[in-house]
Amino acid sequence: MGLYFKDDKPFIEGQNILELTSKVPTPFYIYSQKVIQENYNKLKTNLKREIFYSVKANSNQSIIKLLDSIGAGIDVVSVEELKRALEAKVSPGKIIFEGVGKSEKDIEFAITKNIRQINVESIEELNLIEEISKKLNNTTSIGIRINPDIDAKSLDKISTGRKTDKFGISFKELSNVCNIIKKSEKIKFKGLSCHIGSQIFELITFEKFFLKMKDAVNIFKEHNLNIEHLDLGGGFGVSYSSDDKELDFSKLALLVKKIFPDPGFEISFEPGRYLVATSGFLVTKILINKNNSDNNFLITDAGMQTFLRTAIYNSFHKIISLKKEPEEIKYNIAGPICESSDILGKDILLPKQYRNDFLLICDVGAYGSVMASNYNSKCLPAEILIFENKYKIIRESQTLESIINKDNIAEWL
Repeated sequence: MGLYFKDDKPFIEGQNILELTSKVPTPFYIYSQKVIQENYNKLKTNLKREIFYSVKANSNQSIIKLLDSIGAGIDVVSVEELKRALEAKVSPGKIIFEGVGKSEKDIEFAITKNIRQINVESIEELNLIEEISKKLNNTTSIGIRINPDIDAKSLDKISTGRKTDKFGISFKELSNVCNIIKKSEKIKFKGLSCHIGSQIFELITFEKFFLKMKDAVNIFKEHNLNIEHLDLGGGFGVSYSSDDKELDFSKLALLVKKIFPDPGFEISFEPGRYLVATSGFLVTKILINKNNSDNNFLITDAGMQTFLRTAIYNSFHKIISLKKEPEEIKYNIAGPICESSDILGKDILLPKQYRNDFLLICDVGAYGSVMASNYNSKCLPAEILIFENKYKIIRESQTLESIINKDNIAEWL
């Protein structure tokens, strides 16, 4: 996982983590560049398809630039993510713009930047793109996001492919979509896309999903619309605990070949979590060691304001002490926020801990820093990229002054 101990000192790649704690205020995120590269290479080697990085998992420009530099395309779900990718010097031709809520200004911006394509989520959006393209006298490349009514059988809050979910266009609307595309003057149809959710480990789920996408392909072919590109989403499961299975990507690749044996179009995937989750670590300091009715609590400076997943998804993340001692005690790890749900881990067996000791929360590279907030007026944490024995602060810690200075007190108060 990128972490190891040498002479009882913790290292990620070639960097001593305890040395960083004397230079950077906790809490802070660390990302291992090697782990991201290894995860990308594993997918590329097994799937042998184009990979688009889903920026929503971790939108730091260094992460975007790293994945761009090793060959990934970029998948964004907001105009703000699009601007981040462009600022990171990603070629517009490598960027796909997804997202269920694009404003007129968002669409206009994307069109003027000549990105690879905009994936359409509704008939209203399709008509809006045609209208804006006419106004700009620009032909716009689009894809159609399908809602296949497939349950990913993972956490309910991260399922996106059921008919009750807000994403994509249902099958009953596809004939109408085809007719609108054929009548359009400024739309160039490129293909189809879909993403049914996250943390999928079962091949049978992917098989059901791929078969539905094959049905969608056939509908567009029946309307004489040529498909150049089929995006089969992401959702590849990450093993956060020993109970999680490993997804067999060689079998997944065979499944794609079985269902699309001679497609005549390009097939791609858009993972986010799988590429970056295991690269990330959150370093936090113990503020208080307390006991409540035989419950041992370690109160840390990281909490739900720094890492939200455990509070809203009840997700498990391995927590490690940065010191080696023989005595072990069960602890509940809790953040400083005034919420009972601000728990990072329960019944975690650790060496005996004291105030000002440090803990490491593992596999937080996806949906970690991007979901951090200023709740309780806490500052956003620093982010650090490590490569071999080098490190770079790729986002500085936020200061309280920068938060307070954004307030404008009404002059009548």
